[in-house]
Amino acid sequence: MKVIVIGAGVLGVSVARQLAVAGANVLLLDQRGAGTGTTATTFAWTNSSRKPDPDYHRLNLAGMTEHARLAGQLPGAPSYFTSGALQWADSTNEQWLADNVERLQSLHYPAHWVTRAEATRIAGSSVRVPATVTSIAHFPGEGYVLPDLFVNNLLADARRHGATYATGEAVGLDDSPHRATVTLAAGQVHSGDRVVLAAGRWTQRLAAQAGINVPMVTDTGRGAPTVGLLGYARSPRLDLRCVIHSPGLNLRPAGGGHTVLQALDLNADVDPANPPSPDGNIAGTLARRLSTLLTDPSRTPHIDLRVGFRSLPADGHTIAGYASAQSRVYCLVTHSGITLAPILGRLAAAEITTGQEQHLLRAFRPTRFTGAHHSPDEADQHATKLGEQ
Repeated sequence: MKVIVIGAGVLGVSVARQLAVAGANVLLLDQRGAGTGTTATTFAWTNSSRKPDPDYHRLNLAGMTEHARLAGQLPGAPSYFTSGALQWADSTNEQWLADNVERLQSLHYPAHWVTRAEATRIAGSSVRVPATVTSIAHFPGEGYVLPDLFVNNLLADARRHGATYATGEAVGLDDSPHRATVTLAAGQVHSGDRVVLAAGRWTQRLAAQAGINVPMVTDTGRGAPTVGLLGYARSPRLDLRCVIHSPGLNLRPAGGGHTVLQALDLNADVDPANPPSPDGNIAGTLARRLSTLLTDPSRTPHIDLRVGFRSLPADGHTIAGYASAQSRVYCLVTHSGITLAPILGRLAAAEITTGQEQHLLRAFRPTRFTGAHHSPDEADQHATKLGEQ
């Protein structure tokens, strides 16, 4: 079986690797380079902490489990870390945190309350808990990924199992009864028994060329729910040992003492057409918020900024499967790519190579959009909130 995978983000590379392991003849295509799209601008927190839909919660739990299994198989330096995560609340959101912890505990999801002293030991020596924090929850099963390293490790293993990787922009997609065909901007035409469409935020446009309806949130203007901002603190180098969600700032280790920062409330002020500067107001706000969390607040943070675009299906949930029983195009797109990439890669590859339905994917078929209408205003329902990823 020959399979063409469009998109070498974390999802595309994951499914390409699993297909190659299963013995398929795999061609992986990306328009710019592996991991350079949405994957390069993700907070990369592995969790099922804020996924109230039961099917989506189970899928994310499976993703966390699959990460641990996959970590023992990939070549290269470790890229997945079960560090645990801390969520801190102040008086404005302590009830929100309490309700979420109670909900997760009822689902037997590892979550418990810790003291300030315990939180300090878990977080690392560079971090202090501000006096305004009133409650702290610990989620020991959660963790994080180093996205660049993870994608490189997946790609190396995919190629080791025989996958071919090439750059080229897909501009045409044809879904015929006997073959699926991909046309590149440079004029090359590739045909295969199946195509996996894992093109992230470009999925809707490419799917439409094959007559497939994959509704996505496509707005990329100022304050759109697809727009996300990350800060990369190169200094000071921190002893940060887990993911932290505080009322004003989220943090995760990035290796080498570097830290990734996320302040979700600032996304509404980000205009991709005029990205915030490293010495502007947004960078200054991130630096001030970080300083309040450091044991040595006199160390001035130096922060680089990166604007990204989330791959957001219209209803906020993963899309995985064929558009119809006759289709040869398998659609794969999600808002939770880092957590779900390993499990979606394995399950999608199993469905493609064996034809056997994987029950965890039943709720996420693109056929659910048949005849459905999604208004632009619906995107507001999927804006990322504190503790969601």
